[in-house]
Amino acid sequence: MFSKMKNIDTAFRHVRGFTMLIIASCVLICCFALYKSFSLVSQMQGKIYILANGKALEAYSSERRDNIPVESRDHVKTFHVLFFTLDPDDKAIQANVTKALYLADGTAKRIYDDLKENGYYSGLISGNVNQTIMVDSVTIDINEYPYRFRCYATQSITRPTSITTRSLVTEGALRNVSRSDNNPHGFLIERWNTIENRDLKTANRNH
Repeated sequence: MFSKMKNIDTAFRHVRGFTMLIIASCVLICCFALYKSFSLVSQMQGKIYILANGKALEAYSSERRDNIPVESRDHVKTFHVLFFTLDPDDKAIQANVTKALYLADGTAKRIYDDLKENGYYSGLISGNVNQTIMVDSVTIDINEYPYRFRCYATQSITRPTSITTRSLVTEGALRNVSRSDNNPHGFLIERWNTIENRDLKTANRNH
């Protein structure tokens, strides 16, 4: 009888040990599954999918500071292209300048008002003058806020009889503002001024 009791006790210990092993294994598997789930969610939060032409394209989110140099340069370039691309059409000039003024503070508005008051835009229209700009480079100092920038560009002024090429260098600062449809980069140009705008060459047009 004692032998049977001993066998039952041994069997009970084996069953208990096996049960504890199963429970420990289940706990480990659950912990591993939770860990992998949280890791997967974290990875998915760093991915953005953009639908373009019926196709899902993967993009990646990043800290704003990582994108400051790229976005700020594009902001400055966009502003200059809009502000200085002028056709001999009052509505076209107004449309471009209006878009540009969303990207800058009152300093740009004052420059626009001065040019308008001095008859610059009416002179372009009456003389059938077309003005374009090519931004050569933009330097940004992101070590101090607001971020100082300098823009180097080349203007091309096309008149009925000649084409004038001018060098344009401007500077200013960028501060953060809320993003919007009119200001997708979330920057605002302030203290903007021109430090150089001189003729490089003038060439006659062939007719």
